[in-house]
This record gives sequence, structure tokens and C-alpha cells, in this order.
Amino acid sequence: MGSELVKPDHLDRKAVVYVRQSTPHQVINNQESLKLQYALSQRARELGWREVDIDVIDSDLGQSGAAAAHRKGFKDLVARVTLGEVGLILSMDVTRLARNCSDWYPLLDVCGHRRCLIADRDGIYDPGTPNGRLLLGLKGTISELELHTIKSRMTAGLLARAERGDLALQLPAGLVRDPSGVVTKDPNLEVQGRLLLLFETFLKVRTAAQVMRAFVGRGLALPRRDRHGDLRWQPATVSAVTAILKNPAYAGAFVYGRTWQKPSQIPGERPQKAPRRGTDWRIVVREKYPTYIDWETFEKIQAMLRDNRAEYQHIKSRGIPRDGAALLHGITYCGECGHKMAVRYKGGSQYVCNYLKIQRGAPECQNLRAAPIDAQVAAAFLEAVAPAEIDALSKARKTHLQSERALCYAEEQQVERLRYQAALAERQFNRADPDNRLVTGELERRWEAALSELRRAEEALTQRKMPKANEPLGVPHDVRAKVIALGNRLPALWENPATRRDHRKALLRCLIEKVVMRRCARDKAEVRIVWRGGATTELLVTLPVNAVAALPRHREMVERICTLTREGMHDDEIARILTQEGHHSPWEADKVLPITVQRIRLKRRLKVQHRQTRWPAVADHLTVTQLATRLGIPTKWIYVQLKRGSILTLREPSGRFLFPDNATSLQAIRSLRHHRVAKIDLREDHHEK
Repeated sequence: MGSELVKPDHLDRKAVVYVRQSTPHQVINNQESLKLQYALSQRARELGWREVDIDVIDSDLGQSGAAAAHRKGFKDLVARVTLGEVGLILSMDVTRLARNCSDWYPLLDVCGHRRCLIADRDGIYDPGTPNGRLLLGLKGTISELELHTIKSRMTAGLLARAERGDLALQLPAGLVRDPSGVVTKDPNLEVQGRLLLLFETFLKVRTAAQVMRAFVGRGLALPRRDRHGDLRWQPATVSAVTAILKNPAYAGAFVYGRTWQKPSQIPGERPQKAPRRGTDWRIVVREKYPTYIDWETFEKIQAMLRDNRAEYQHIKSRGIPRDGAALLHGITYCGECGHKMAVRYKGGSQYVCNYLKIQRGAPECQNLRAAPIDAQVAAAFLEAVAPAEIDALSKARKTHLQSERALCYAEEQQVERLRYQAALAERQFNRADPDNRLVTGELERRWEAALSELRRAEEALTQRKMPKANEPLGVPHDVRAKVIALGNRLPALWENPATRRDHRKALLRCLIEKVVMRRCARDKAEVRIVWRGGATTELLVTLPVNAVAALPRHREMVERICTLTREGMHDDEIARILTQEGHHSPWEADKVLPITVQRIRLKRRLKVQHRQTRWPAVADHLTVTQLATRLGIPTKWIYVQLKRGSILTLREPSGRFLFPDNATSLQAIRSLRHHRVAKIDLREDHHEK
């Protein structure tokens, strides 16, 4: 196939030279291939096309031929062929046009329909003929197979190096690669100290946002790599802190495959990179780099980051304490969706997460009974302020002051770096030619900016260190005495009925920042108290349910009640045994009530033998009921006379009244009944008129 395929109607249309190189690296270094592609214009002239009818499309330089979605030049070529403007397409080979059959065959169809020729270095082809389409189809299939072969060969080599940990990935700030390829820590001590301080601060405050606030509050910058791989000091942000905390390189691990290609939802768009969940990475080689933290600490940090649910991103105002029954009003957050929980008093006080219901019409996330949660949180609060916790307070204060000193040391290192930068800018300005104002003006501006930044850092450091120069490590003795006195009095103040509920809430807020709660079972709730300062306390609270059938162990409890009832035990005894075995009634958190046993027993029609449940009989004495039966008088009349003091008789410590069972006492009571006497005393077996 050659020049004989060129017809006059082809010469009346344009000849297009398509130029493409796969990567920017090839565009820069493989200049000979580019020259050969541009030289195809000469071949078009030799085939009969005029200079003005020859166009060159080179807008796809540096683009891969694996897909046509992002190649504007290829799309423009197809559009011009479809409009019938092109009579000949010239390319070095078909791999320059497309390496994908799904792009290649539509082009052949359009060229065959519009009678457009395709030429490469081997010859000229007519896609409208069977032979031409066959050859071009084979070339396209071979091109696509060649691309897959090249990619598989390169991928295999890359994975082999990655499995050994020898793949030279870009290192994060704090790690550098020497000329021999060995990875070491950055020799800059400020970089090392800043990274160690970040990890220590996170383990203390437990959230990335708190770390960011601590660094921003001190004016401390973070070392980061720019897109060129150079070290830059940038202000601390939540994303920067999180990126450092999640990078396994600081734990000494080489990791490949932390992201995966997420298919695009829009047809034709490139797939997007998405991080893999957790630590489900493709290749992990431990102990490959020098470590800032050990692997166990790294896994602990990842667990803490996962445990920091969305509630930390939805902080709202706490609101003023109100006189409602719910003690945690305004400081409760949902452990499921992270939104702030409201209080509902209909049907008893409850903590309700209805944010999604209000905003999106979704069902309520969860609702929890407030009373049992309030009781355990209040107990944890009173335990935290007990005198036994003073030593823990002293230790916490020491730890806090040590952290403060570490932050001050980091600020001093930063000031030292800024002094060096200011001195360097001064030397550069002094070495410049004074007559070259274009250079000296810029150097002077840099010098002034460095001096201004240094001045701000020095003033902030001086102001922060002044009031804390002689601050003691422990708790002062006068403060300790006051805290102990308050701790001794606080339980009594808390239980005092005169203490208002809004005052109790204000006391809780002195130490508690927030309370995160999540229902983990039908009768259980996980409650996490976040104290001021970042410490947390985990509680498991038993919640009331509506029925016995809602209890997790209700079948076991019912079977146990039936068994014990058949053995002849009464309800109170059964309730005591079930309480010892860990059961509880629906509305009780830690015990089984006899009424619960009775209802279950009666529902299954189980009866127990009647027994005397009050007092045993006393010889030669009558009770109020027995006396009323003997004399045929109302029991109420006897109780009225006892209350008035008209009858004086023996009374046991349990409260039971006993009357002597003899003729004299019975006759005296009859006389009182018929108003013959005003008062009788049966303690000495005589009566008074």
C-alpha cells in the first residue's frame, strides 16, 4: 500500500500530522523522536499536499495514549475527520494515535465512512477497504497488547522493590535519604524535637484539633515537605497534624499502597485516589526507617484517631445550666453520629439525638434514659474530687508543667532558627552591590520580614516565660488544704435537698467538658466522660427497659424463677438470689424486686405456700385483730383509742400492740367501749375510771 491510494478528493482536504509523546520526560529527553514526527510534514508535501493544507496537532504532548478522555488533540482530530475536513492522517505509528482499541476502532469507522487515509512509517492505509481495516486493526491490537506488557513488566519490578522496602518513595519531614540511599533522621534538631513534641502532645490531649490549638497558641510551626520535596515550616493545621500522626514512616515502616484508584462516578473522568481504610495497606515492611515512635504507639494513635468520632467536629455552645432534672443538659453528644443531644422530659427525662431527624427527616439516632447515666456520672465526679485524688492531681500538674517546659523549649528552638534566618538575610544584603537596587531592594525586604518575625517570636516567648519562672511543680499546700476541705464537704452539699439542680450542673461543668454516650445493648450504654484537660473516663451504664422480655437474660431469669418457685421458695428469697446472680428488674439497675418475681410467677400460674410474713404469736397475749375478733368490736376503734392514749398496753419494738389474754383485761376493754371508764392501763393489769 502506497501513494497510489491518494486521490484528488483526498488532496482537496487537509493533511493532519499527529504528534504525541507519552510522558513529559520523553518530551524533554527524546528529542529525536519528536523531530521524526514533525518531519512527517515533508512526507505529506511529497504526497501532493500544499504547505497551507498541512496541519500539525501537537497539543497531546506528555499525554498517555491509554485513553482519549484527556487528549484534546485526539478529540479535535476525530471531530475534523467526522466533518470531512481531513483527507490524510500521518503518524509515526498507530501507538501515537491510540493504545486502546475502544478509541482506535471508532476512529477507523469514521475514517472509512469519510474516506480518510491513515499513514505511518510503513505505508498508507485505507480504512474503508477490508485489507486496510484488517492491517490497521492488527496494528491497534498489537499496540494495546504492547501497552499492557510494558505496564505489567514495570509494575512487577516496582512491586519487587517495594516488597524489599527499597522503593525510593518521597520521605516525610524528619526523614532524609543520604547520597548512598540510606534513610536517616533529619540532622536538624528542631525538626526532630518538633515531631516528638507533636506525638507526645497528642498522646496527652488525644485529639488532632487540640494539638493544633496547642501549637497555634504557642506560635509553633510544623516541618512539612513542599511539592518539590524541600523542607518548609508552615503553621499547624488539623490536616497537617493528622497527616503526621497517620504516616507509618515515623514508626519505622515502609508502606506501599496506602491509596487505591476509586472509579469516577462521571463517565470519562479519571479515577481518583482514595485512602485505604485503617491499616489495610498493600505492602508493609517494618523496621526499615529510623523511628520517632514504636509500632505499638503508632497503632494506639490510629485507634485513638478512629475512636475520635465526628462529635469533635460539631462542637456547639454548652448553654446556661437550667433547673431541669437532666444533669448533663448541654454537654451530651451522640456516640453514633457525633451531633449534640437534646433533652426530652416527656415520659421521663431522656437524652435524645434528633439532629438528623430535624435536618433530614431521618429517624431518631438514639434516646437514652437520663437518670441512671446522671447517677454514674455524678458518682464519677464526686470520686474525682475526693481527697484521695489529690495525689493524682499533683501528678497531673507535674505532667502538665513538664509539657509546658517542652513547648517552651520548642519555642526557643524556633527563635534560634529565626535568628539564623535573619542573620543569613543580613549577610546576603551586605554582600550585594549597593548600586544594583533591583537586587538590594528585594534582599532588604526579606531582611526586614525576617527581623519582624524574629521580634514577634522573641516577645511572645518572653511574655510567656515571665509569670512561670518560679512556678512550683506540685500543688501548693494552701491549695491542697482548700481542695481537701471542699472534697470532704462536696458529697454532703451534693445530697443536700437545698442544693438546686442548676447549681449541681454548674459544679459538673467545672470538671467535665462533655459526655459522649452510645447504646451498646438494649439495656446497656457506653458513656465516655471527657474531663477538662483531655483525660477521659469510660463507664458502662445499665439502662431501664419497658418489660422483662426486653432484658438480655430474660429467658434465663424466667426459667430460674420457675425452678426456685417449684422448690418452695418465696418471692423475696428468689429476688435476693437473682440479684446475687447478676439479674435486675426492668426499671432497676442492680437488683430484682419481689414484685417482678411475683408477676412472672403468677403469669405462669405458679403458687407458693402461704406463710406468716409479719410477727410470730405470743403466748397469753392478743393482737389488735385477735382482740377485735374476740370482743366483736371494730379494729379501727381500738387503733383510735390507742392513738388517743385511752388504752395503754404493751408495744413491741416492731410496732405491734399486745393485749393480755385474761378476763380482767377483756372486761376493762368492754367498760371502755360502753363509756363506763375514760382510760385503762393494761400494762399492770388494772383500769382507771
